[in-house]
Amino acid sequence: MSVELSIQPAAGGGEFAFTIAYIGLGANLGDARAQVEDALQRLQALAGCTLMARSQLYRTAPIDAGGDDYVNAVARIATTLDAATLLAALHGIEQAHGRERPYRNAPRTLDLDLLLYGDARINTATLTVPHPRITERAFVLRPLLELAPAIHIPGLGAAQDYAAAVADQRIELLT
Repeated sequence: MSVELSIQPAAGGGEFAFTIAYIGLGANLGDARAQVEDALQRLQALAGCTLMARSQLYRTAPIDAGGDDYVNAVARIATTLDAATLLAALHGIEQAHGRERPYRNAPRTLDLDLLLYGDARINTATLTVPHPRITERAFVLRPLLELAPAIHIPGLGAAQDYAAAVADQRIELLT
């Protein structure tokens, strides 16, 4: 069950153009649950973004890495930021949580991934959207499908079509 939140109009009450984006959140160092909850609050407070909905929290085993279990979630936001600016803002939230990147798949205090940015397909040196492993990770697909059961991944098709392929990955709903 997702938590729905309302979109706040721009200052002055006028209409504004925005893009719907999905953000993957995860942490497995320190108080991982608190890190993810705080990141959700920071997303809501981020200029140019409105947190529209968030998935429940999930506990998942690390994939291609060691360390403690992760706490994961997905957020749906409405944003007036372009994708590169949004990614930079996400990195800023990670840095506020002490994120370090000593090696690929290292344990982390907080990881924020731009999973989808509207229907855009982006491939630059610093950003790939849809996220390159979006269809390979239960910790992304299950909360994403919780928020948007009929969502299509640009260039790949229905997200639901990939769920069976990740069914063997351990993922548990946190209460």
